[in-house]
Amino acid sequence: MAETWCWLWVLFCVASWSLVSGQTKEEIQVPENQSVNLPCKAKAGVGTPSRLEWKFQGSSGTAFVYYEGQLTESYKNRADFHPNELYLKSVTRKDTGQYTCQVVGDINSGLRENTIDLVVQVPPSKPKAHVPSSVTIGNRAVLTCLETDGSPRPTFKWYRNDILMPVDPKTNTLFKNSSYTLDSSTGVLTFEPATSFDVGDYACEADNSIGASQKSEAVHLEPSEVNVGGIVAAVVLLLIVFGLAAFGIWFAYSRGFFSKRRDTSSKKVIYSQPSSRSDGEFKQTSSFLV
Repeated sequence: MAETWCWLWVLFCVASWSLVSGQTKEEIQVPENQSVNLPCKAKAGVGTPSRLEWKFQGSSGTAFVYYEGQLTESYKNRADFHPNELYLKSVTRKDTGQYTCQVVGDINSGLRENTIDLVVQVPPSKPKAHVPSSVTIGNRAVLTCLETDGSPRPTFKWYRNDILMPVDPKTNTLFKNSSYTLDSSTGVLTFEPATSFDVGDYACEADNSIGASQKSEAVHLEPSEVNVGGIVAAVVLLLIVFGLAAFGIWFAYSRGFFSKRRDTSSKKVIYSQPSSRSDGEFKQTSSFLV
């Protein structure tokens, strides 16, 4: 009995806190280029002076929509303010985000707010499938599907040779020899490892139930075997090149092409001075030696 009363007391406290704080949250979806009313359910106490503000938080950050009694500059021409709601005349995909209505009162009433997640519905655009430039049998291969416009975020499917690929390849006889994982939320298709059974034309499809689904152009995947013969031939050729280069260097050294040339261009000439000669006699005594 005591435990029952304890649980009832906890539930009462939680409910009381929710009523006092006035915090609520909801989601609204609206097609692009349509209008929408965002209700403000946050209320101040009776007779309590208060201030009301609207904030928006999107992919580019947080900004005020209504502040200090007026709409901000970027919303003046495309929104209307009413005490109990915010009216957006024509929404675009950039308006997707979180809108918060805050009522700020005195110390006793505190802060009350409600939050609205606005989802502007946009059909997906044509996605683009991407395969690796080269894939070797026995290695990992990752295929991606890129789509940036759809809201809500689309889910993805993959096709091989125009046949829908199951999430689990073992459930279909056409794909039971493949080993892959397919993430429908991100569009990533991973072969681990890639085999010869995975050769084919692959295309991905994006769908978010808004408008028609969109399918990409097909891209070809063809895992190849490792060319062992080519690798061996390349190694042998490289060894031959290094061997010829080493022989050329040895031959040049052995023939002295890399030694310094000695200076033998001239020989010294020694002159001897003539000896003293007697008067009246001339004797040629000078000589030179080559």
